[in-house]
Amino acid sequence: MPRDASELARRLAREAEAVCRQYLSNGRRAGRYWLVGDVQNTPGRSLFVRLYESPKGPAGKWTDAATGEHGDLLDIIRERLALRDFRDVANEARRFLNLPRSTSEPPASPVRPAVPRGSREAARRLFAISRPIEGTLTEHYLQRRGIADVHHGDSLRHQPRCYYHGPDDESPPEIWPAMIACVTDVDGMITGVHRTWLDPEGFGPNRLGKAPIDTPRRAMGDLLGNAVRFGVANDVLVAGEGLETVLSLRSVLPTMPMAAALSASHLAALLLPPTLRRLYIACDADAAGMGAAAALTSRADEAGIEAIALSPRLGDFDEDLRALGLKELRAAVCTQLTPQDVARFLP
Repeated sequence: MPRDASELARRLAREAEAVCRQYLSNGRRAGRYWLVGDVQNTPGRSLFVRLYESPKGPAGKWTDAATGEHGDLLDIIRERLALRDFRDVANEARRFLNLPRSTSEPPASPVRPAVPRGSREAARRLFAISRPIEGTLTEHYLQRRGIADVHHGDSLRHQPRCYYHGPDDESPPEIWPAMIACVTDVDGMITGVHRTWLDPEGFGPNRLGKAPIDTPRRAMGDLLGNAVRFGVANDVLVAGEGLETVLSLRSVLPTMPMAAALSASHLAALLLPPTLRRLYIACDADAAGMGAAAALTSRADEAGIEAIALSPRLGDFDEDLRALGLKELRAAVCTQLTPQDVARFLP
């Protein structure tokens, strides 16, 4: 009679599809995987269970692409039935396998409760399990964008194995490295993350290092009004759309607080700190960017905040940095700042 967790997990793995049909009945088989929303049996396709042993790993192992959680079929039973004592988990597994019950079992490591896919908590967990960008593909990607010194203050991290769900529900998630950006509210609380999937071998001129997938940029969590923030804003803030645009400006002004709203619509809706007195708006040179800048300027005016547009020479400030170089970009930005901010922030 098996007494340890590893032997029970192996026996369950031999019956992986039957286990999934019993405990994850709202899912379905897709090729060599069982797809479902999460360990609570929510309909969806975020969590995938490997049904057969393969070069990628043994049968019975599962991963939730939304949260980064993973485990084996004993963890599925534990979470699905809300069992906290391992003895109860083992006895349920034995019941399923038609094995005798045991009166004692070694303790198993706890598994964190599942969280809704795409939620704030899922975003926080993904950011927490990601690593610093120094020496990673994320740092290399930004350097290829002309951002040699990434003044991000731990707002960016790198995840070497970030799951990507394509439009085909029949296919299991793909795994790509990704740049993970932390989205926060004005109080610094994490509300979401933004993911940029990267191709470790694809640094051609057209993609500049993004993974060859349909949507290499996606956000999760709550974005509206929030942003990826670099530095803590008090009386002065630079707000822009894209991460690369704002990080290009941080190359010139490494101590000036900045915020990347991640899209034109979110830039227009950006919530402003109550202490703010001057707002620089980094406008992308397109209709959406100009419209967002106009809307944010209007809101700033109503709040008694001085709003000043920062205009690139090309499409955005990252294009300027790559085409003009750091020295010329610094000179161009300097002419658009107030004299007191030049003295205060320009190195």
